[in-house]
Amino acid sequence: MRKKVILICSDCLSRNYSTTRKVENSTTRLELRKYCPKCGKYTIHKESK
Repeated sequence: MRKKVILICSDCLSRNYSTTRKVENSTTRLELRKYCPKCGKYTIHKESK
């Protein structure tokens, strides 16, 4: 089963992306380096609570 998660920019805290991840493997939070349109640069995006 997969769970929908929202990714938040670590600099400006805007919620830019949504993705899915497996429930069985969710021991740590997902962190991806993605483009933030509000900041205008690539930043770390973390999974929200």
